[in-house]
Amino acid sequence: MDDPEGEPEARPVDGAPRAAADATAAGRTGAVPAPRHPGDAPVAPAEAEVRPGRTGADDAEAEAKAAKEHGGMFRSLRIRNYRLYATGGVVSNVGTWMQRTAQDWLVLDLTGGSGTALGLTTALQFLPVLLFGLWGGVIADRYPKRPLLVIAQTLMGLLALTTGVLVVTGTAQVWHVYLMAFALGLVACVETPTRQSFVVEMVGPDDLTNAIALNSSSFNLARVVGPAVAGMLIYWLGGTGPIFLINAASFAAVIGGLLLMRRSELHPAPPVPRRKGQLREGLRYVRQSPELLMPVIVVAFMALFMQSFSTSIALMARQEFGQGASSFGIASSAFAIGALAGGLMAARRRRPTRRLLLGGAACFGLGQIVAGLAPVYLAFLVLLVPVGMALITANTTANATLQLGASPEMRGRVMALFTLVFTGGAPIGAPLIGWIAEMAGPRVGMMVAGLLCLAGIASAPMLTRLIAGRRRTSSRVAVAAGHAS
Repeated sequence: MDDPEGEPEARPVDGAPRAAADATAAGRTGAVPAPRHPGDAPVAPAEAEVRPGRTGADDAEAEAKAAKEHGGMFRSLRIRNYRLYATGGVVSNVGTWMQRTAQDWLVLDLTGGSGTALGLTTALQFLPVLLFGLWGGVIADRYPKRPLLVIAQTLMGLLALTTGVLVVTGTAQVWHVYLMAFALGLVACVETPTRQSFVVEMVGPDDLTNAIALNSSSFNLARVVGPAVAGMLIYWLGGTGPIFLINAASFAAVIGGLLLMRRSELHPAPPVPRRKGQLREGLRYVRQSPELLMPVIVVAFMALFMQSFSTSIALMARQEFGQGASSFGIASSAFAIGALAGGLMAARRRRPTRRLLLGGAACFGLGQIVAGLAPVYLAFLVLLVPVGMALITANTTANATLQLGASPEMRGRVMALFTLVFTGGAPIGAPLIGWIAEMAGPRVGMMVAGLLCLAGIASAPMLTRLIAGRRRTSSRVAVAAGHAS
């Protein structure tokens, strides 16, 4: 879960009439109106307008308004529907991270410690996002989100149950894990954009930022707790099978929360009408906006080696330091502690900056190199904390930059592209680093990932100028040709 930060300083754009219109739109949506043209600054929102009459969501709006007036870091939890969702989400997130740890360890057990197999499993889980992720956002906009989430969560629970039964009965083979990972990725193509866009339907626009921040904290807290608990249970129970069964049961919490919600208190978005060229239009918009293109490029380079870092942690714990499953879980939790701290620090900043984006991304690459040189396991654990902080700092900065910089009618497609590059790098980076680790050792794999990440971040400003400049040049040539004719 990602949490946008504060809003940019306002300045009028193209005269008072447009600023007034944008301010009115902001009052209705709760969003910061973005520039009509790339390079313009966002306009500050006006206060929400008072609508005459009452709707089916009036009670929820009153509850949200009272929560906002009370303030506080946890004000979104005063809203019943979101409270049900968040409670179930905590349980399910812990189960998900337990399964992620068990899945990595299961692949290592089934293949005799193959880094290539581990990287391939990660790649298969994220490959569907690379292929179908943008279309998943279209489905999320076209159908009611709550029933869609119930179906998706049920399918994910059934996949975990099936894997657990195979492992417990001793019939699991590595191709079973590959198949389940790919199927989970297919479901996630629809579940992820649906879940992200459903938050505003629960809390309304005024509390959206707070709810996203709480979701991010819940996710990273589960990332701390889940791997550590999974590691201990694998050791105590003598296998990974029970972990998959526990995760299958954890989906009941979030499904129950969704079913218990009051539909009259939701703020459902109207369906998006179908028309041709919507995906291409969004891509064109980002290419023409250097302030949006830069975060996308930075996240793309980080994503190549972000998921492979989890693979590297497992290989370092097992092969370099001779540790067992419980120690691997602790290492994953150390990284997650840094991510949690980075998220809390990012939430305190009022607005994102390019320096913070590039600095956080560079520290993520540098941190991998230093962690790869760790002489002992304890030093490795300590070094994982700042790596996690750097990753989340760069990620939340990129997320906030895109959400605040995109125009409201383009925000969904811009964020779909962010999700695509955020997760789509895994099918490329994870097998590559896994293969390098198998050929030259986990230390070399981790350090190569860091070096490649640094090289990509260093080239991001140049690539931004090159791509955006080429697009502007093409546009000027087209305009000139039109005038000449």
